[in-house]
Amino acid sequence: MNSPSTDLVTLPARGAFSVAQMRSVYRCDEVERRLTKLPLKEHEHLRCTYERMLEKGPERFQVKPSGLPAMEHLYDEMPNFHAVLDDIRRQLALCHDSRDALEITPMLLLGPPGVGKTHFAREVAQLLGTGMGFISMSSLTAGWVLSGASSQWKGARPGKVFETLVDGQYANPVMVVDEIDKARGEHAYDPLGALYSLLEHDTAQQFVDEFAEVAVDASQLIWVATANDERAIPEPILNRVNVYQVQMPDRDAARAIARRLYASIRNSHDWGQRFESEPGDDVLDRLAEVAPREMRRAWMTAFGNARLDGRERIAPADLPAAGSAGKRGPLGFMN
Repeated sequence: MNSPSTDLVTLPARGAFSVAQMRSVYRCDEVERRLTKLPLKEHEHLRCTYERMLEKGPERFQVKPSGLPAMEHLYDEMPNFHAVLDDIRRQLALCHDSRDALEITPMLLLGPPGVGKTHFAREVAQLLGTGMGFISMSSLTAGWVLSGASSQWKGARPGKVFETLVDGQYANPVMVVDEIDKARGEHAYDPLGALYSLLEHDTAQQFVDEFAEVAVDASQLIWVATANDERAIPEPILNRVNVYQVQMPDRDAARAIARRLYASIRNSHDWGQRFESEPGDDVLDRLAEVAPREMRRAWMTAFGNARLDGRERIAPADLPAAGSAGKRGPLGFMN
Protein backbone atom coordinates (compact mmCIF):
# COMPACT_ATOMS: atom_id res chain seq x y z
CA MET A 1 0.00 0.00 0.00
CA ASN A 2 2.89 2.38 0.66
CA SER A 3 4.86 2.15 -2.60
CA PRO A 4 4.09 4.68 -5.33
CA SER A 5 3.98 3.49 -8.92
CA THR A 6 6.32 4.86 -11.58
CA ASP A 7 3.63 6.49 -13.74
CA LEU A 8 4.15 10.25 -13.89
CA VAL A 9 1.45 12.83 -14.55
CA THR A 10 1.71 16.63 -14.76
CA LEU A 11 -0.89 18.71 -12.96
CA PRO A 12 -1.41 22.49 -12.85
CA ALA A 13 0.04 24.40 -9.90
CA ARG A 14 0.50 28.06 -9.20
CA GLY A 15 3.79 29.21 -10.74
CA ALA A 16 4.90 25.73 -11.91
CA PHE A 17 3.73 22.38 -13.19
CA SER A 18 3.38 19.59 -10.69
CA VAL A 19 4.71 16.07 -11.14
CA ALA A 20 2.51 13.29 -9.79
CA GLN A 21 3.14 9.63 -9.14
CA MET A 22 0.20 7.36 -8.44
CA ARG A 23 0.07 6.03 -4.89
CA SER A 24 -2.27 3.44 -3.41
CA VAL A 25 -3.90 4.77 -0.26
CA TYR A 26 -5.75 1.56 0.69
CA ARG A 27 -6.03 -2.09 -0.30
CA CYS A 28 -9.05 -3.16 -2.29
CA ASP A 29 -8.75 -6.77 -1.12
CA GLU A 30 -9.16 -5.60 2.47
CA VAL A 31 -12.21 -3.54 1.48
CA GLU A 32 -13.73 -6.51 -0.34
CA ARG A 33 -13.14 -8.74 2.68
CA ARG A 34 -14.93 -6.27 4.96
CA LEU A 35 -17.77 -5.88 2.50
CA THR A 36 -18.43 -9.63 2.20
CA LYS A 37 -18.63 -9.96 5.98
CA LEU A 38 -21.39 -7.36 6.36
CA PRO A 39 -24.79 -8.83 7.23
CA LEU A 40 -27.42 -8.37 4.53
CA LYS A 41 -29.74 -5.38 5.00
CA GLU A 42 -27.59 -3.98 7.83
CA HIS A 43 -25.00 -1.20 8.04
CA GLU A 44 -26.19 0.40 4.82
CA HIS A 45 -23.96 3.46 5.21
CA LEU A 46 -20.90 1.28 5.78
CA ARG A 47 -21.81 -0.89 2.79
CA CYS A 48 -22.08 2.21 0.57
CA THR A 49 -18.70 3.39 1.85
CA TYR A 50 -17.01 0.11 0.88
CA GLU A 51 -18.70 0.08 -2.51
CA ARG A 52 -17.59 3.66 -3.13
CA MET A 53 -14.01 2.74 -2.24
CA LEU A 54 -14.03 -0.14 -4.71
CA GLU A 55 -15.61 1.97 -7.41
CA LYS A 56 -13.10 4.81 -7.04
CA GLY A 57 -10.10 2.52 -6.65
CA PRO A 58 -7.11 3.06 -4.35
CA GLU A 59 -4.84 5.12 -6.65
CA ARG A 60 -4.36 8.83 -5.90
CA PHE A 61 -2.02 11.49 -7.23
CA GLN A 62 1.07 12.00 -5.08
CA VAL A 63 2.00 15.51 -6.15
CA LYS A 64 5.09 17.67 -5.95
CA PRO A 65 6.22 20.70 -8.00
CA SER A 66 8.41 19.79 -10.97
CA GLY A 67 10.89 22.46 -9.87
CA LEU A 68 11.19 25.13 -7.24
CA PRO A 69 7.88 27.00 -7.71
CA ALA A 70 7.72 30.78 -7.91
CA MET A 71 7.21 31.98 -4.35
CA GLU A 72 8.06 35.66 -4.64
CA HIS A 73 4.39 36.61 -4.73
CA LEU A 74 3.85 34.89 -1.37
CA TYR A 75 6.78 36.71 0.20
CA ASP A 76 5.29 39.97 -1.06
CA GLU A 77 1.69 39.24 -0.14
CA MET A 78 2.39 37.78 3.32
CA PRO A 79 5.50 39.45 4.72
CA ASN A 80 4.74 38.18 8.23
CA PHE A 81 5.08 34.54 7.03
CA HIS A 82 8.66 34.74 5.77
CA ALA A 83 10.01 32.23 8.31
CA VAL A 84 7.40 29.64 7.33
CA LEU A 85 7.96 30.24 3.62
CA ASP A 86 11.72 29.86 4.09
CA ASP A 87 11.22 26.42 5.67
CA ILE A 88 8.82 25.29 2.94
CA ARG A 89 11.27 26.47 0.28
CA ARG A 90 14.08 24.48 1.89
CA GLN A 91 11.97 21.33 2.00
CA LEU A 92 10.91 21.78 -1.63
CA ALA A 93 14.57 22.17 -2.63
CA LEU A 94 15.41 18.75 -1.17
CA CYS A 95 13.08 16.82 -3.45
CA HIS A 96 12.47 18.92 -6.56
CA ASP A 97 15.23 17.30 -8.68
CA SER A 98 14.78 13.76 -7.37
CA ARG A 99 12.16 11.04 -7.41
CA ASP A 100 11.65 11.37 -3.67
CA ALA A 101 8.19 12.23 -2.45
CA LEU A 102 7.49 15.69 -1.12
CA GLU A 103 7.88 15.84 2.67
CA ILE A 104 6.71 18.89 4.59
CA THR A 105 7.12 18.79 8.37
CA PRO A 106 3.76 19.36 10.11
CA MET A 107 3.45 23.01 11.07
CA LEU A 108 1.59 25.00 13.69
CA LEU A 109 0.92 28.67 12.95
CA LEU A 110 0.45 30.67 16.15
CA GLY A 111 -0.86 34.20 15.97
CA PRO A 112 -3.74 36.59 16.75
CA PRO A 113 -7.07 36.36 14.90
CA GLY A 114 -7.05 37.96 11.47
CA VAL A 115 -3.30 37.65 10.90
CA GLY A 116 -3.87 35.49 7.82
CA LYS A 117 -3.09 31.97 9.08
CA THR A 118 -5.92 30.19 7.25
CA HIS A 119 -5.33 32.18 4.08
CA PHE A 120 -1.69 31.12 4.20
CA ALA A 121 -2.67 27.44 4.44
CA ARG A 122 -4.85 27.78 1.35
CA GLU A 123 -2.00 29.44 -0.53
CA VAL A 124 0.31 26.56 0.38
CA ALA A 125 -2.18 24.05 -1.08
CA GLN A 126 -2.35 26.08 -4.30
CA LEU A 127 1.44 26.46 -4.43
CA LEU A 128 1.95 22.70 -4.22
CA GLY A 129 -0.77 21.90 -6.74
CA THR A 130 -2.57 19.51 -4.41
CA GLY A 131 -5.96 19.45 -2.73
CA MET A 132 -6.94 20.58 0.74
CA GLY A 133 -9.02 19.23 3.59
CA PHE A 134 -10.30 21.70 6.19
CA ILE A 135 -11.40 21.11 9.79
CA SER A 136 -12.57 23.97 12.00
CA MET A 137 -12.06 22.71 15.55
CA SER A 138 -13.87 25.66 17.12
CA SER A 139 -17.21 24.52 15.70
CA LEU A 140 -16.86 20.81 16.49
CA THR A 141 -17.31 18.91 19.71
CA ALA A 142 -17.14 15.27 18.56
CA GLY A 143 -13.90 13.51 19.38
CA TRP A 144 -14.18 11.34 16.26
CA VAL A 145 -14.15 14.10 13.64
CA LEU A 146 -10.62 13.10 12.58
CA SER A 147 -10.77 9.35 13.12
CA GLY A 148 -14.42 8.45 12.50
CA ALA A 149 -16.94 6.83 14.83
CA SER A 150 -17.72 3.13 15.13
CA SER A 151 -20.38 1.97 12.69
CA GLN A 152 -22.22 0.48 15.68
CA TRP A 153 -23.22 4.00 16.75
CA LYS A 154 -26.32 5.65 15.34
CA GLY A 155 -25.42 8.37 12.86
CA ALA A 156 -21.79 7.25 12.69
CA ARG A 157 -19.67 8.32 9.74
CA PRO A 158 -16.04 8.29 8.61
CA GLY A 159 -13.60 10.89 9.86
CA LYS A 160 -12.26 13.82 7.89
CA VAL A 161 -8.90 12.19 7.13
CA PHE A 162 -10.55 9.11 5.62
CA GLU A 163 -13.02 11.20 3.59
CA THR A 164 -10.31 13.49 2.24
CA LEU A 165 -8.20 10.57 1.00
CA VAL A 166 -11.04 8.37 -0.29
CA ASP A 167 -13.17 11.07 -1.91
CA GLY A 168 -10.31 13.30 -3.10
CA GLN A 169 -7.81 12.98 -5.93
CA TYR A 170 -4.59 13.28 -3.93
CA ALA A 171 -2.51 11.11 -1.63
CA ASN A 172 -0.80 14.19 -0.16
CA PRO A 173 -3.38 16.95 0.27
CA VAL A 174 -2.84 19.83 2.65
CA MET A 175 -4.90 19.13 5.78
CA VAL A 176 -5.75 22.28 7.72
CA VAL A 177 -6.75 21.97 11.37
CA ASP A 178 -8.04 25.44 12.08
CA GLU A 179 -8.10 26.83 15.63
CA ILE A 180 -6.69 23.65 17.11
CA ASP A 181 -6.48 25.35 20.50
CA LYS A 182 -10.29 25.52 20.63
CA ALA A 183 -10.82 21.75 20.28
CA ARG A 184 -13.18 20.32 22.84
CA GLY A 185 -14.47 16.82 23.25
CA GLU A 186 -17.56 15.11 24.59
CA HIS A 187 -17.20 12.77 27.55
CA ALA A 188 -14.17 10.52 27.07
CA TYR A 189 -13.45 11.48 23.46
CA ASP A 190 -10.30 13.46 22.75
CA PRO A 191 -10.80 15.38 19.47
CA LEU A 192 -7.03 15.58 18.99
CA GLY A 193 -6.24 11.99 19.97
CA ALA A 194 -5.96 10.77 16.38
CA LEU A 195 -3.26 13.34 15.66
CA TYR A 196 -0.78 11.52 17.91
CA SER A 197 -0.47 8.80 15.25
CA LEU A 198 -1.36 10.90 12.20
CA LEU A 199 1.54 13.31 12.78
CA GLU A 200 4.03 10.43 12.92
CA HIS A 201 5.04 9.22 9.46
CA ASP A 202 5.41 5.53 10.37
CA THR A 203 2.11 5.11 12.21
CA ALA A 204 0.21 7.27 9.69
CA GLN A 205 1.00 4.72 6.97
CA GLN A 206 -1.55 2.35 8.53
CA PHE A 207 -4.16 4.75 9.88
CA VAL A 208 -7.43 2.96 10.65
CA ASP A 209 -10.63 4.96 10.58
CA GLU A 210 -12.96 3.71 13.30
CA PHE A 211 -15.99 3.75 11.00
CA ALA A 212 -14.56 1.93 7.97
CA GLU A 213 -12.02 -0.18 9.92
CA VAL A 214 -9.83 -0.25 6.80
CA ALA A 215 -6.25 1.01 6.95
CA VAL A 216 -5.47 4.04 4.79
CA ASP A 217 -2.07 5.53 4.04
CA ALA A 218 -2.19 9.01 5.58
CA SER A 219 1.60 9.36 5.76
CA GLN A 220 1.74 11.82 2.87
CA LEU A 221 -0.69 14.36 4.30
CA ILE A 222 0.72 17.87 4.71
CA TRP A 223 -0.49 19.17 8.06
CA VAL A 224 -1.06 22.84 8.80
CA ALA A 225 -2.61 23.70 12.18
CA THR A 226 -3.53 27.19 13.32
CA ALA A 227 -4.02 28.50 16.84
CA ASN A 228 -4.17 31.68 18.88
CA ASP A 229 -2.83 30.22 22.14
CA GLU A 230 -0.43 27.29 22.39
CA ARG A 231 -1.17 26.78 26.10
CA ALA A 232 -4.38 24.93 25.16
CA ILE A 233 -2.56 22.49 22.89
CA PRO A 234 -1.32 19.16 24.36
CA GLU A 235 2.45 18.81 24.61
CA PRO A 236 2.52 15.63 22.46
CA ILE A 237 1.06 17.67 19.59
CA LEU A 238 3.57 20.50 20.03
CA ASN A 239 6.41 17.97 20.00
CA ARG A 240 5.32 16.69 16.59
CA VAL A 241 5.13 19.99 14.70
CA ASN A 242 7.26 22.97 13.74
CA VAL A 243 5.84 25.93 15.66
CA TYR A 244 5.87 29.40 14.05
CA GLN A 245 4.87 32.57 15.86
CA VAL A 246 3.18 34.76 13.27
CA GLN A 247 2.99 38.46 14.15
CA MET A 248 0.79 41.15 12.70
CA PRO A 249 2.68 42.89 9.86
CA ASP A 250 4.36 46.15 10.83
CA ARG A 251 2.99 49.42 9.49
CA ASP A 252 5.05 49.50 6.29
CA ALA A 253 4.25 45.87 5.51
CA ALA A 254 0.54 46.43 6.23
CA ARG A 255 0.50 49.42 3.86
CA ALA A 256 2.13 47.29 1.17
CA ILE A 257 -0.45 44.53 1.67
CA ALA A 258 -3.29 47.06 1.44
CA ARG A 259 -1.83 48.58 -1.74
CA ARG A 260 -1.50 45.20 -3.45
CA LEU A 261 -5.02 44.23 -2.41
CA TYR A 262 -6.37 47.52 -3.81
CA ALA A 263 -4.69 46.77 -7.15
CA SER A 264 -5.94 43.18 -7.15
CA ILE A 265 -9.57 44.19 -6.55
CA ARG A 266 -9.40 47.06 -9.04
CA ASN A 267 -7.85 44.93 -11.80
CA SER A 268 -10.20 41.98 -11.34
CA HIS A 269 -13.42 43.99 -11.83
CA ASP A 270 -14.60 45.97 -14.84
CA TRP A 271 -15.87 48.70 -12.52
CA GLY A 272 -12.40 48.93 -11.01
CA GLN A 273 -11.15 50.84 -14.06
CA ARG A 274 -13.26 53.80 -12.99
CA PHE A 275 -10.97 54.29 -9.99
CA GLU A 276 -7.50 55.77 -9.79
CA SER A 277 -4.63 53.30 -10.18
CA GLU A 278 -3.18 54.07 -6.74
CA PRO A 279 -4.91 54.74 -3.40
CA GLY A 280 -3.96 57.81 -1.41
CA ASP A 281 -1.47 57.73 1.46
CA ASP A 282 -4.17 58.85 3.90
CA VAL A 283 -6.31 55.82 3.03
CA LEU A 284 -3.34 53.45 3.24
CA ASP A 285 -2.52 54.84 6.67
CA ARG A 286 -6.01 53.91 7.84
CA LEU A 287 -5.88 50.44 6.26
CA ALA A 288 -2.51 49.78 7.90
CA GLU A 289 -4.36 49.58 11.22
CA VAL A 290 -6.60 46.75 10.02
CA ALA A 291 -5.89 43.04 10.36
CA PRO A 292 -5.05 41.52 6.95
CA ARG A 293 -8.18 39.35 7.03
CA GLU A 294 -10.37 42.47 7.19
CA MET A 295 -8.72 44.51 4.45
CA ARG A 296 -10.71 43.13 1.52
CA ARG A 297 -14.03 43.97 3.16
CA ALA A 298 -12.73 47.42 4.01
CA TRP A 299 -11.73 48.07 0.40
CA MET A 300 -15.03 46.78 -0.98
CA THR A 301 -16.97 49.03 1.36
CA ALA A 302 -14.79 51.98 0.38
CA PHE A 303 -15.13 51.31 -3.36
CA GLY A 304 -18.91 51.17 -3.00
CA ASN A 305 -19.14 54.36 -0.96
CA ALA A 306 -16.92 56.26 -3.40
CA ARG A 307 -18.98 55.05 -6.35
CA LEU A 308 -22.22 56.09 -4.69
CA ASP A 309 -20.69 59.55 -4.27
CA GLY A 310 -19.61 59.67 -7.89
CA ARG A 311 -15.89 59.81 -7.13
CA GLU A 312 -12.95 58.03 -8.74
CA ARG A 313 -10.75 58.33 -5.68
CA ILE A 314 -11.33 56.65 -2.32
CA ALA A 315 -11.28 58.90 0.73
CA PRO A 316 -10.68 57.88 4.35
CA ALA A 317 -14.35 58.58 5.07
CA ASP A 318 -15.33 55.82 2.61
CA LEU A 319 -13.82 53.17 4.86
CA PRO A 320 -16.03 51.34 7.38
CA ALA A 321 -16.89 53.20 10.54
CA ALA A 322 -14.96 52.57 13.72
CA GLY A 323 -16.47 51.14 16.85
CA SER A 324 -16.55 47.34 16.71
CA ALA A 325 -14.59 45.76 19.56
CA GLY A 326 -12.06 43.02 19.22
CA LYS A 327 -10.40 44.21 16.00
CA ARG A 328 -7.00 45.67 15.47
CA GLY A 329 -7.04 49.44 15.00
CA PRO A 330 -9.90 51.87 14.44
CA LEU A 331 -11.89 50.08 11.76
CA GLY A 332 -14.76 47.86 12.84
CA PHE A 333 -16.45 44.87 11.23
CA MET A 334 -19.02 42.36 12.30
CA ASN A 335 -17.91 38.72 12.48
